[in-house]
Amino acid sequence: MNSTDRESRHLSICIDRTADDVYTYASDPVNLPAWAHGLGGSIKRTDGRWVAESSPMGRVVVTFVARNDLGVLDHHVTLPSGETVYNPVRVISDGTGSEVIFTIRRQPHLSDADFERDAGTVAADLNRLRELMESA
Repeated sequence: MNSTDRESRHLSICIDRTADDVYTYASDPVNLPAWAHGLGGSIKRTDGRWVAESSPMGRVVVTFVARNDLGVLDHHVTLPSGETVYNPVRVISDGTGSEVIFTIRRQPHLSDADFERDAGTVAADLNRLRELMESA
């Protein structure tokens, strides 16, 4: 696959909480099971790495960028196959609220149906994040 074959989709959701509030919550890996079901029901720190043992993809290792003041929540997910998937995520200010933007990038082996399923999973995760943040 060359770079012209790549497909990305930006999924976003507006949340009625400040960008700082959303970033603080979403950047803590301990909170992931509550809203990011695509990574499974639990994540724990093992040997200095964040590991989701029961994700729908199997055991995955998640590596996050360092906490920052820019709202960057990028992370890499290493799949059981050893393949690593980069997930760019941003939390930006939107008036008194915020917007979370998650870019999904189509991997070379994904069918149209798999790509749409991934997009649906991320959209559902973002909706859960909004529900949690707005009910807190």
